[in-house]
Order: sequence, then structure tokens, then C-alpha cells
Amino acid sequence: MSLLEWFLDPAHWSGADGIPMQIGVHLFYSAVALALSLLFAVPLGIYIGFTGKGEGIVAGIANALRALPTLGLLVLLFLLLSPVVPGQLVYGIPTVIVLVLLAVPPILTGTYAGIQAADTEAVNAARGMGYSQVQILWFVQLPCALPLLLSGVRSSTLQIVSTATVAAYLGLQGLGRFILDGRAQGDFSQMAAGAILLAALALILELAFIAVGRLIVSPGLQRTTRAPRKIVPTTAIRLTAS
Repeated sequence: MSLLEWFLDPAHWSGADGIPMQIGVHLFYSAVALALSLLFAVPLGIYIGFTGKGEGIVAGIANALRALPTLGLLVLLFLLLSPVVPGQLVYGIPTVIVLVLLAVPPILTGTYAGIQAADTEAVNAARGMGYSQVQILWFVQLPCALPLLLSGVRSSTLQIVSTATVAAYLGLQGLGRFILDGRAQGDFSQMAAGAILLAALALILELAFIAVGRLIVSPGLQRTTRAPRKIVPTTAIRLTAS
């Protein structure tokens, strides 16, 4: 069966193992991991950016988390939790923990770096107008931090979505099933289809984040690339006229 035939087969678009269901399960794992990452990383990032405390320690921990082997950590957590966690949770909890550990560093870094990079003149102007430190954080620093914060969330989301395929190694559903089952069955069309679906999902989410960024980020903070205007020297104009 060719790749096109695999996609055109109605059996692959219905049922518990169909493409819509697998995409839904994949997005469910990803959404849970992203929500937990935001709940942990954003408040901690705001605290670090606001107080300047713990930045070096957090940066070191974040770099260490990025170096963790995802699949090895998944298997280790499964072995540690299997004696104490009942039912299907023993498969879902390790997967979510691995995804959260992967997603926290970009969100955390983007949050506190964005707050610290807020325009000094805007902060001083707000302070001169009598704003309290909390008001400066809420009305000046956080809006200025939105581009970097969203960039961290977008990076984390794409990493979560691409890495959530490891759930299939524990027998869970998701787009990783197509890749893993296709490899086990020698069905390369199924493997390629799983990879294409995963890439398409990541691309759609990337475009969605770009659209959200344009909607919620102040136009003054959006970096736009414009071609510089060509200025003709007045001497050249005079020579041409003469």
C-alpha cells in the first residue's frame, strides 16, 4: 500500500485507532503537559524576573533538564511508579512528567528573561508616575515580556507535541502509534503517515501561535522587518537637475 492509498483508506479515518482519534489523544496529552508546565513555570519565572533571585540556580537546572534522555527517563519513571500507581495511570503519569520536564525550561527562561528585558525608560516612567512595584510588574514589565514569554510557550508546545510520540512506547494511544506499529509491522507507509501527521500538527500549532502573538502583543513590541528607504543625497539631485 502506497502512502496516498493509506491516507485514502476510510478505515484509517474512523474508529478508536483512526487518525482523528489519535490526533485527539495526542493533543490531550500535550495540553495536559503544557497546562502543568505553565502553572509551574510562569509564576516561578515572574518571581525570578521580579526579584532577581535564583536566576543562576534555575538556569543550571533548566540546562540539566534539557539534557535528560527522554526515553530513558520515561522507562525509569514507569519502573518506579508501577508498584504504587494503579491502573492506566501508571502509563499516563510518567508520560506527562517527562513532557512537563521538557517543557518547563523554555517557558521559565522566556518569562523571567522577558521581565528583566523590559524597557528601562518605561519602567522609570511608571515609577515616576507613582506606580507601585506590583503595578509596574503588571502594567509594564509583563506586557513587555509577552513576546519572549510566548516564544517560550511556543517552543515548549512544539517540543511537547513532537516528543509525545514516546507515549506509544508504554502502549498509549497517539500519533506515535502509527510510527511504532508501522515499524513493528514493516509498514513504511504507516510510519511515513504518522510522521507527516505529526509534522502537519506542529506546523498548524506554529501558525496558531504566530496569529495569537499578533493579536495579544502590543504593536509597539512586535518586531517587523522593513526594507530601509533609499535616501538620495541632495548633491546627486542637483547634479541630475543640472
